[in-house]
Amino acid sequence: MATDMQRLVGTSEDDDEEDMEMDVKEEDDDEEDDMEKHIATPPLVGVDGLIGSSSNNNRFHHPQIHEQASTPGGGARRSRPLEEKERTKLRERHRRAITARILAGLRRHGNYNLRVRADINDVIAALAREAGWVVLPDGTTFPSRSQGSKPISGTSAAVTPPSSQMVPQQASLTSLKVIASGYRSPVDYNASRMKGVYAPNSSPYDSSSRGQSQIPSALGDGGEPLDTQALIGGSVESVEAKQIVDVPSKFPECDFAGTPYIPVYVMLPLGIINVKSELVDPDGLLKQLRILKSINVDGVTVDCWWGVVEAHAPQEYNWNGYRRLFQMVHELKFKLQVMMSFHECGGNVGDDVCIPLPHWVAEIGRSNPDIFFTDREGRRNPECLSWGIDKERVLRGRTAIEVYFDYMRSFRAEFNEYFEDGLISMIGVGLGPCGELRYPSNPVKNGWRYPGIGEFQCYDQYLLKNLRKAAEARGQAFWARGPDNVGSYNSQPQETGFFCDGGDYDGYFGRFFLKWYSQVLIDHGDRVLALAKLAFDGTCIAAKLSGIYWWYRTASHAAELTAGFYNPSNRDGYAAIAAMLKKHGAALNFTCPQLHVPDQQENFSSALADPDGLAWC
Repeated sequence: MATDMQRLVGTSEDDDEEDMEMDVKEEDDDEEDDMEKHIATPPLVGVDGLIGSSSNNNRFHHPQIHEQASTPGGGARRSRPLEEKERTKLRERHRRAITARILAGLRRHGNYNLRVRADINDVIAALAREAGWVVLPDGTTFPSRSQGSKPISGTSAAVTPPSSQMVPQQASLTSLKVIASGYRSPVDYNASRMKGVYAPNSSPYDSSSRGQSQIPSALGDGGEPLDTQALIGGSVESVEAKQIVDVPSKFPECDFAGTPYIPVYVMLPLGIINVKSELVDPDGLLKQLRILKSINVDGVTVDCWWGVVEAHAPQEYNWNGYRRLFQMVHELKFKLQVMMSFHECGGNVGDDVCIPLPHWVAEIGRSNPDIFFTDREGRRNPECLSWGIDKERVLRGRTAIEVYFDYMRSFRAEFNEYFEDGLISMIGVGLGPCGELRYPSNPVKNGWRYPGIGEFQCYDQYLLKNLRKAAEARGQAFWARGPDNVGSYNSQPQETGFFCDGGDYDGYFGRFFLKWYSQVLIDHGDRVLALAKLAFDGTCIAAKLSGIYWWYRTASHAAELTAGFYNPSNRDGYAAIAAMLKKHGAALNFTCPQLHVPDQQENFSSALADPDGLAWC
């Protein structure tokens, strides 16, 4: 009798304490199940007045502690003691505190779109999506098609195959070429390379000592079983503790029928027009263009260098070399994308020629070096003109904006027939160094090397005057200066007092300065694109935006800040730029060649870089 009673009573008080450490929501669900079963089944009364329940919890209760209230169905309802309610409240507060810290860390250091009142389910879903999984609104989760698995159509419930089906499945898996016990499937291997997201070491295809598999069998769209070995499509080896995936040599062909047509343009060499505005090697160029035509390339892209066309005197333009080039392109019935390049060529990665700014601009710069961007140490950067002279008449009676507009208007007048014929399909507008909308914060000629944070470039007299006006308008005249303790070109964020976690970048002065610094960039792009839209009315215009991806996994995003992108982890710095481009109907050319380069992950980790995360934002 005692033995039967012990079985009916269930677990001991120690086990009961362990059960109470479960999540609050799970505990409440268990109680609702208890209620339903108490209604259907009367309580069992045993010795010493103990009450045994047939519920899954198998709890026992003393009549002096738990009062019972009879129900019309003959069941009993119990109430929790005060101590258990207090423990439940403490557990709930502790769980919420942990969730809040997780959310704060992910928002600050990661790149996860989490709503303001997110809970732990949102966190798990975000991590799963970052690992390449698909998470449906109802919580159903499965690998994406790119990972080699397909969801079960028509249902969201997991299907557990019978043991008779597990034998051939396990037999087919044994043919995999696996060495070492720490094997990870290709899905787990790919997931572990993304943003440091946790991925389990055990394989979902592990057929270890379990009585029945908990993994649903792979089914096709029509419910037909798929060949598991073909689904994996490769072998994995462990060589000196390194996981190596053998990628299949033959990939399935994709059917692009019905998808939008994307034209292909090939960029011509930077020095195809020399400093005398002459076409270099026209015969060789013609042969290369014919090869491009034979492979159905749609068009070519070419830079129109300000330093070549207006080289010797203001408003004296020499388009001879470009006219001959455009005639050749027109005869081959290519399309043409032309870049208005107002910067010098020769000081950056990939520059194979040297094309300086116009000579007359260099002469002005020797007498007034403040027309160029300047760093804190007073070093000038003659790569392009400072945005501080956009409205200053320091270029032989013209402002920088007027110089740019006159150049673009001359180009439109010179090649108007090609605009009317549709030969010129797009005009790219140079807005800064390398033609990109950014400050020259990382010049190699001044000693910068990757992954240095760079330096602010606002110390010419014209930008400092602009800063002084902004500080006075804010009522803080002593803010008319650059920030202190920002390090040097090759510093790291944690080595500075301004860019480190919790640094001055997020203080009152830091926010004021960075807002002003980025607004100068946006205003410059706004002015130049407005005039470009006027000069090239009816033609698509575009702007280049540089991908500053290193130190993206830090809170400050220091390299982006010095380049003019006010994009720390708690602010969207690209929304205002995108709005400005949309205002003028300009296309965005995002230049970040390091995207989707798996063999660079180790180099990226040392600089807390994340080009994919930057592009995704």
